[in-house]
Amino acid sequence: MAMASILPASSGVGAESDRVLKSMDANRYATKKTIAQGMLDIALLTANASQLKYILQVGEKHEFYGLMLTLISISIILQMLVGILFVVIGSLNINRKPDQTAAIVLNDVILVLIFVISLINVIISGFGIEYSSQPLRLLERVEPSPAATAATLTAAAKPSVASFLLK
Repeated sequence: MAMASILPASSGVGAESDRVLKSMDANRYATKKTIAQGMLDIALLTANASQLKYILQVGEKHEFYGLMLTLISISIILQMLVGILFVVIGSLNINRKPDQTAAIVLNDVILVLIFVISLINVIISGFGIEYSSQPLRLLERVEPSPAATAATLTAAAKPSVASFLLK
């Protein structure tokens, strides 16, 4: 039984020499994949740093301050660990047998860590970082300043145009 060829059939002299097989370099592919995963890790790390900044600005006024601070910190630490493992796995040459075994083990460890990081970030999102672009306004809504309270009382004492039109 003959095997089907995926190469185009060519006729004429030197047909075998015209066929150029380009094999995929698995080592190069793995390196590019590791770099892409590292870039995604950097994006998530940046988001977590922003969330950490917000939660530290709001402080204990945030309803879930302790939980959020803990989860964000764990997520950042695990992401740093994954980043280190990316550097290690990126330096391996998977064309060598000992490196293949190490790469498989490290890949599995990285997969589990990324799953845990994703789970932690889903929980972080569930508790919500609201008003993250304006945390100080959240603080003002929680504890209005005396000047803001006085301004509100003064505005309430003055008749508005809408109340005049409704009469």
